[in-house]
Amino acid sequence: MMDDFETTEIQTGETSIFARWSGSGSPILLLHGFPQTHLMWRSVAPMLARNFTVVCPDLRGYGRSGCPASTQDHAPYAKRAMAQDMVIVMERLGFARFSVAGHDRGGRVAYRMALDHPNRVDRLAVLDILPTATVWDRADARFALAYWPWSLLAQPEPLPERILTVASDAIVDNALGGWGSPAAVFPPEVRAAYAQAIRDPAHAHAICEEYRAAATLDREHDKADSMEGRRIAGPLLALWSARGALDTWYAAAGGPVALWQAWSDDVQGHALDAGHFFPEESPQHTAEALNRFFASDSRGQSNTLLQPAGQQQPAAEC
Repeated sequence: MMDDFETTEIQTGETSIFARWSGSGSPILLLHGFPQTHLMWRSVAPMLARNFTVVCPDLRGYGRSGCPASTQDHAPYAKRAMAQDMVIVMERLGFARFSVAGHDRGGRVAYRMALDHPNRVDRLAVLDILPTATVWDRADARFALAYWPWSLLAQPEPLPERILTVASDAIVDNALGGWGSPAAVFPPEVRAAYAQAIRDPAHAHAICEEYRAAATLDREHDKADSMEGRRIAGPLLALWSARGALDTWYAAAGGPVALWQAWSDDVQGHALDAGHFFPEESPQHTAEALNRFFASDSRGQSNTLLQPAGQQQPAAEC
């Protein structure tokens, strides 16, 4: 459970972000999805830490990070705000520039960060996602039934919050077991940690606000960037599940690589033979793909640690 990683809690001005970090070398930020926490990287991160400094935070509203008050337009849980948290976290750890990989919801934070902070992000890897506006524009009945959190958790409060808090175990079991990965991938202690993280009313509300933002503000931000011609500056790697929707649903549009080429001139990608949670189901193959991509920085620069992360005030274990 990443016990050999250092822990830290960083105040960003709006909230507190819990993170674990380890390794040496160029920095990589790993961002988790729903219904997970930073623990989803428990097998991938140690492998990457052999060559890189790896930082694994909990996104705001998730895990052990804070839950700032939201607003009527859900802006505090838009990916723009969540990306800003991560820029501050990396800066406080001493990294002016870094690479980032995000799975699921974390992938949406990651690509928003690359768009909003091109001077910060060297390389971007997005795992089993397409841009938020693209997904909503192409949504159909098949999507609504397969990926119920997008519509269910975006409903007005308090219904989705109530569902998360009173049925957290069922939510986690359905998500982990229903999106292509076998149940054996997730040890009982990991499933329990994920369920505990969404059972808390403050975190349940924050997670729903994040989904509400994805249905509204995040789409608007994507569309505004598209109209203005803003693009992701650095290289982009798209990885996706060979057993999931991205491998088949978007074939007529050229698949994930073609759809990401609308946002970047330097896109590569391929499917992994695993379910949606392939960083947990197939950590070796995931780590190998990320290692190859992040190690191939043609600029040859080494982004060194400016200040030891251990100087941050450690978070209390819970």
